[in-house]
Amino acid sequence: MRLALRELVRRPGRFTTATVILTLIAVLLMFLGGLLDGLIASATGAIRAQDADVIVYSESSQAAFARSRIDPDLRDVVAGVDGVGEVGGIGFVQLGARVPDAGPRDLAGVALFGYELAPTGVPDAPAVGEVHADEVLRADGVDVGDELLLGPARSPVTVVGFVSDTSFSGQGALWAAPETWRTVLDENRPDARVADGVFQALVVRGDDGGTAPADLAAAIDAATEGATETLTVPDAVNAIPGVEEQQGTFNQIIGVTIAIALVVIALFFALITVERVRLYGVLKALGARSGTIFAGLVAQAVVVTLVASTVATGLVLALDALLPPGSLPLSVTPGRIVTSIVLLLVAAVVGCSFSLRRVLRIDPASAIGS
Repeated sequence: MRLALRELVRRPGRFTTATVILTLIAVLLMFLGGLLDGLIASATGAIRAQDADVIVYSESSQAAFARSRIDPDLRDVVAGVDGVGEVGGIGFVQLGARVPDAGPRDLAGVALFGYELAPTGVPDAPAVGEVHADEVLRADGVDVGDELLLGPARSPVTVVGFVSDTSFSGQGALWAAPETWRTVLDENRPDARVADGVFQALVVRGDDGGTAPADLAAAIDAATEGATETLTVPDAVNAIPGVEEQQGTFNQIIGVTIAIALVVIALFFALITVERVRLYGVLKALGARSGTIFAGLVAQAVVVTLVASTVATGLVLALDALLPPGSLPLSVTPGRIVTSIVLLLVAAVVGCSFSLRRVLRIDPASAIGS
């Protein structure tokens, strides 16, 4: 193994090609992972931010706000279930927003929420006509004090502050009082108008009894005799249309990228093994074991992969820093970087294993004689 590491130091040029190719693969892998995380975050932030145990939709809504309706009588039933602590209504509508100083056709996509129980990181509901805006809307020119005109009716709302990581379906969220949501919904979506006291969904927090969210969801649906579909927050996130499909597609692409890395490493070290047949024959004649020689190959593959991963990490972090907020849903996290490096290291070890058979078959006499 010492000889293998010395070769890396004394003849780094031999490993330059593999390092460059692995660096590009690592950049692609980390970028795809960051893009997946960013897309999921921008689609699910409003649900993930809910400071609740479960979310209650109407039974036929398929966990979609637009199709769900919870009237006051059904809300009273939910509130009376054992284990329920607090219940708050929530409503939602997607609209285009006209931003001050922007062109008449330059609309910012927004998701307006009317809420009673504040999500994590969101202040209590502001005054009627005011909203807290997600910071991704800064990329559209939104600032504190701006008056946004929502929808075709140009309903006015004033931005009084910013919150983070609360986007929904790829659009920046606006958090408002229920009265503001009702007014904007009535003016811009009269076909979706709801009566006073009706919300699209309920956000439910358990009491101090320690009831598990899944058990609480089952108890609520049983109490309403199937009139509701109650989901834990993670289940509600997965129920958002497109989330599971995006995850599946990107995970397949990431898997193919790992397979490419494995093939590159396997081919590179297979060629190196062919070039070193005589050297390995001499080492075996001197008493070196096949396992020791193979360990040297693995050590070289691991070092090359770590160097490539380090360079790739720097490039991806630089790209993330240079991208303007809201321009591309890229979210580079330490967890994603570590996962990418571990996957590449596994591919490196597995790729080297294809050279093991050739190492084991080397005969010292034949190798030296040839």
